[in-house]
This record gives sequence, C-alpha cells and structure tokens, in this order.
Amino acid sequence: MKITINTPMNCFRPLMLFPPLANVAGLYFKPGSLNFQSTGEDYMLYQKVNAQMWRNIWVVGDLHGCRAQLDAQLLKQDFDKQQDLLLSVGDLIDRGPDSPGCLALMQEPWFRCVRGNHEQMALAALDGRDQTLWMMNGGEWFWQLKGAALIAARHALKRCAELPLILHLDFGDRVVVIAHADYPASHYALGQDVDWQQVVWSRDRLGRHQRGSSARIDGASDFYFGHTPLEQPLNVANQHYIDTGAVFGNRLTLVKLQ
Repeated sequence: MKITINTPMNCFRPLMLFPPLANVAGLYFKPGSLNFQSTGEDYMLYQKVNAQMWRNIWVVGDLHGCRAQLDAQLLKQDFDKQQDLLLSVGDLIDRGPDSPGCLALMQEPWFRCVRGNHEQMALAALDGRDQTLWMMNGGEWFWQLKGAALIAARHALKRCAELPLILHLDFGDRVVVIAHADYPASHYALGQDVDWQQVVWSRDRLGRHQRGSSARIDGASDFYFGHTPLEQPLNVANQHYIDTGAVFGNRLTLVKLQ
C-alpha cells in the first residue's frame, strides 16, 4: 500500500499535555500516563456524546484556519445548525488564513472538537514553554495580532485546554471514536489508560499501515483520525484518516457518520 503524505519538513516532538481547566459534564477523568507540570497530577480525558440527539452528524478533517472552506462545505451539505452536529479531529489553528474564525467554532452548540497537536503547541507556548516550536509550525499568526484581536485569540486558545482528547460517540448499536492522531492500543474502552502523547502526536500506526501491517482496534466500530495530511482519505481496517491537507491546497474532507 502506497500512502502519499503532504506535510512540510518541520521537526515535531511530543509536548507535555496541558491540564483541563474545568470539570465538564460528559467528561471522563482517570489516572493516566503523563505528568502535568502545573498540577503534579495525571489525567486522561474522554468526552461521551449521545449521537441519537442529533439528526445528522459529520466529522471534518484538520481545518488549520480554513474556515471559509468549511462554511462552503456545510452550506453544500444543507447543514442545519438546529439539528445537526459537526465533529472535528482537531488542529483548528495555524498555517491557514483564519485561525480566529476556526477557534470561534468552539462557542457553537452544534460543534465538538478534540485537541490536536497544534492546540497543544499553542497551550505550551502561552504557558511560556516552546514558543519557537509553535511559531515554526504555523503559530506566527497569533504574534501578529494586536489589541482586542490579540486578547480574544488568547482567551480562545486558553479554552483549548478544556477540549477532550477523545470523543466517544454512542450510536446505540455502535461506538465511533474520534482522536487527533491515534488511539494507541489494540482494544478501546471508555476511560482506558493510554499514552496521551501518542493520542496527540503519533504516526506509528499509520506507518504500520503503510508497511502492510494493518490491524483492527477492537472495542469500537470505527476510529477517525487526522494529523497527517494525505492526498485522499485513507480507510484501512476500522480506521479512517481524514486530514487531506486543505491548508496546502487540497480539498477539505467531510464525512457523514449519521
């Protein structure tokens, strides 16, 4: 299997995950594998969504500031903000023309998102750690803002600390899982302890797919990931990679789950 990856030649490295700011209904906390420097406590964070509350449910690939492309796609699909739900695999920000516009999605009742590695880099930078890494990977837009726009963007980025790392969608007869990069286990369970750096950063499983060593992840029907820009969506075993590099001039992928 040949997998074509469209990605700039930047060096990525794992960062410590920022702790959630608040307890939110539907979130699941459990002892995890990362040590949060600000609290000295370990947490894992899932959010459960009852899919039966919505008419249609869509999941979108990495936006990276491409708000206009998303709005055009939703209009084309007759997305109803009163009845439909949009889910994101993370990386709302950086590289594209409208990071603030994509961050504004977090205020919408019809939108849910997991935290991507770009949100993670932003949180670390705002916490005084690794500002250069974020700027090297598309974060320069933030440092160019001034006045009220800068204040608004800072508040919006801080809200990213409240994003779950995994969305658990209960459809009644099936479970669908959404994470940014990977679910690094052979079996899925709500609240299970896994390595959160791999959830946000890992490309190991995708590499195994490329080498022909594909395997299902038991415990859920389907898994949707982003993180690695591909020329077209990759569907292998029960895993779906839907970052198709919209910010690099390719199309934005939107998948209907219900």
